[in-house]
Amino acid sequence: MNGKIYIVGTGPGSIDYLSLRAIDAIKNSEVIVGYKTYIDLITTLTEGKTVVSSGMRREVERCQQVIDIALTGKTVALISSGDPGVYGMAGILLEMVAKSNPDIEVEVVPGITSALSSASLAGAPLMNDFAVISLSDLMTPWPVIENRIDKAAQGDFVMSIYNPKSMERVENIAICASIVLKYRAPETPVAIIKNAMREKSVVTHTTLAEMLECPIDMTTTVIIGNSQTYMANGKMITPRGYTI
Repeated sequence: MNGKIYIVGTGPGSIDYLSLRAIDAIKNSEVIVGYKTYIDLITTLTEGKTVVSSGMRREVERCQQVIDIALTGKTVALISSGDPGVYGMAGILLEMVAKSNPDIEVEVVPGITSALSSASLAGAPLMNDFAVISLSDLMTPWPVIENRIDKAAQGDFVMSIYNPKSMERVENIAICASIVLKYRAPETPVAIIKNAMREKSVVTHTTLAEMLECPIDMTTTVIIGNSQTYMANGKMITPRGYTI
C-alpha cells in the first residue's frame, strides 16, 4: 500500500506563522524532505524524524525522492517555503505524480506567501486587484516577463515583485521600474520588504522614482502601488473603494 505525500507550505519560516494543519502534517509525517535552508527553520518540528535535505535547483530530484518514499508506504512531507502553490513545489510534484504514480494520495497544505506577509508589514497595499510577478527568468523567458509587467502596469494593478535581484540578475528590476514608470507617477508609493516575518526583517518605504536607490536582493519583495495607493501614518494603503 502506498503512503501519503503532504506538500507543506511553511510560510515565512517562523513556527508562529505556520497553520495548524501544516504543523499537524509535519508531525504526522515519518520523513521530511526539502531544501536545507527551509528545513532548518522548522527543526523543532522535525526532531525524531528522518530528514532528507538538499541544495538549490534540485526540485525534480527532491520530488522523485518524495515519490519513492511514498511508494514504500511511508507518510512524507515535502517542505515548500511560502505557499507551495505559488512558485513552490506543488506544481512539479503533482505533475510528476500524475505522470508516473497517479494513485498516490497527495495533500497540498497552504502557507503564507511572501506577497501577503510583506504586505502586512508594509500596511494594506493589496486591498484592490494586484499581480504577483517573479523577475527570475530561470523558468520563464524574460520577454514573457517583460510583457506581463507591461500589462499589469497598464492595467493599474498593484504589483508584488518576487525574486527582484540576484548576483547574476541585476538589470531586471531596473527594467521593471522603467516599464511601470511609463504608466505611473514617479511618486507612486513603493515598499521594499527584506526578510518578511523573519529575524532582521526590514521595511523601507520609498517611491517608484527612487526605489532603485534602496538595497534589493533575493530576500526582498517589492510592492509597487497603483494610481490610488498612498502613504498615511507610515503605512502604505490602497483604497478598496469604501466611503468613509
